Amino acid sequence: MRLESTCAIRETAIALNVWGISSSIDIYECDPGLIRDAEAIRRFVVELCELIEMKRFGETMVVHFGEDEKVAGFSMVQLIETSLISAHFANLTNTVYLDVFSCKPYVPEVVKDFAEKYFKGKRSVLHVTLRQ
Repeated sequence: MRLESTCAIRETAIALNVWGISSSIDIYECDPGLIRDAEAIRRFVVELCELIEMKRFGETMVVHFGEDEKVAGFSMVQLIETSLISAHFANLTNTVYLDVFSCKPYVPEVVKDFAEKYFKGKRSVLHVTLRQ
């Protein structure tokens, strides 16, 4: 998706007065050390919230779980005043599954580009939904 198209998504969301923007980003072939580092994940959340101008509500929760190697890894939840950011970091595949939902408009492509660069992913897929 080109930046112009995602800026258009933000502008469309504003024009239609939608409830919010929901973006799901899958980032593949990430740096194994970063996705297995709880502090790196917390830093990511702080930097992302600053970048997209979202106010964090409370501390970032980062928990490692999963007896099955297929799902083992950290999960993260960060409440923001306009909704929520969450992610799962899959150890087996070194993949990040990131979700951002906010009733404050933002540019999903900015989130995708920042997250892919931060976690040193090789490629990513972005899905965006306008929530009514």
